Amino acid sequence: MAIHAGTIQNRRAHPIESDTVRRMRASPAEYLRLDLRAHDLLRDVPLYDVSIVDLPGGGAGRSVADIRALESAAAPSLVANTIYGLRHFLGRVFGWDRMPMRPEDSLLSRLSERDRRDSEVTPGTPVGSFLLLYQFPGEALSETRNATVHGYVCTALAPTASGYRLYWGIYVIPVSWLTRPYLIAIEPFRRILYPAMLRRIRRAWLVAYGATA
Repeated sequence: MAIHAGTIQNRRAHPIESDTVRRMRASPAEYLRLDLRAHDLLRDVPLYDVSIVDLPGGGAGRSVADIRALESAAAPSLVANTIYGLRHFLGRVFGWDRMPMRPEDSLLSRLSERDRRDSEVTPGTPVGSFLLLYQFPGEALSETRNATVHGYVCTALAPTASGYRLYWGIYVIPVSWLTRPYLIAIEPFRRILYPAMLRRIRRAWLVAYGATA
């Protein structure tokens, strides 16, 4: 079965979507042309959205590990902290995050021996509310599950003529009647959150690497 791009997302243009937000979204076709292990592992999972940011320069050999290091060292984002704080508060109030993900529900068991051997981080390492399934030089895949969604985030870094392009592929599996209203409710926040997080990474990249070739 092929990946269903935008199966549960309303793809109509948002009437107040800014130029900045539009520039940070990519077509599913562009993302799906990348040579990624995630495309095989998630071939039956709906692709919900793709966000991008262009990172100038950086020199040869930059990897997802560099992106994660920049994220860890960068100054906190007030926007992201506020939105995540609200989400965690609502999760506690409504009990969305009480049930841990069962091993049989995780993609972890579907990783091959090669995936596990080649991953730069131990598969299944907790990162916030996600499990990091693997991290290769060019891509990483994380997984989360709660009472609202079963989601995956693929972080991919591809070289371009002027530097690199960072991709976030977001995948969502509905888990209950809550999934659709939850996604509708968070959409305005998501349009603020993702650009803020990507701009934070770009600022950290420019500080670390400038726009050197």
